[in-house]
Amino acid sequence: MSQQKLSHADLLGLKRWNTPTIYNGWEQITNKERTGGYVNIEEVRDFMPQMGPMVGYAVTAVFEPSNPSHLKNNPEAWGEYREYLASVPGPKIVVTQDLDHPECAGTYWGEVNANVCRSLGCVGCIQDGAIRDVDEMTDAGFKTLARRLCVGHAYSCPVRWNCEVDVFGIKIKPGQLIHADKHGFIVIPEEDQDQLLEAARFMDQNECNTFLSASREAVGKTVEQNLDAITDASSEFARATLEEFGR
Repeated sequence: MSQQKLSHADLLGLKRWNTPTIYNGWEQITNKERTGGYVNIEEVRDFMPQMGPMVGYAVTAVFEPSNPSHLKNNPEAWGEYREYLASVPGPKIVVTQDLDHPECAGTYWGEVNANVCRSLGCVGCIQDGAIRDVDEMTDAGFKTLARRLCVGHAYSCPVRWNCEVDVFGIKIKPGQLIHADKHGFIVIPEEDQDQLLEAARFMDQNECNTFLSASREAVGKTVEQNLDAITDASSEFARATLEEFGR
């Protein structure tokens, strides 16, 4: 399990930026392969985009709402699962895999469990399946990314928890740092966490200093002048990035 090493101030700083900006910083500092399973590769929907980004450490679980045998096999599953959630320091994002995928028999996620998990220090969830009670979950302040909506909970019961889960095309382990918003989510390798906030800030400012300012100062210029300005901005963007990160 990854160690929770960032300060609360740094986590709040990360939360101020959207997930693509965090990605822009991350790709400059990481030695990992960019397409190596750190961002979702399947479509995910943010059902509370107005809440902005969420940042937290993964707590994980697997469900199979279509199967009524799980609760019979372990009548204590719910209590044990909630004890696990409560035992991990926050902020936490609950990442849940639905074994019924791609079908949907029901969901554990709704008004009740959003409020319960919020009380245990969870800021939201990433559910590779369905949710319900969107308005009530929003009212609880519990941000949710999922595939779709559904009506019922069927036989929802935790099958296992504190384990690796496979969601939206990538694998997530307990304790990994996640940044998520309406664009999707990114899992930050432990060795990249310390530099991430400053890298994201730098890349955002670098864009403002170069491409964005050149593009928005186009009024009154000829097409050739605009193209020259954008070419110069591209060179300056690359130079500043190389000077800051050495790549």
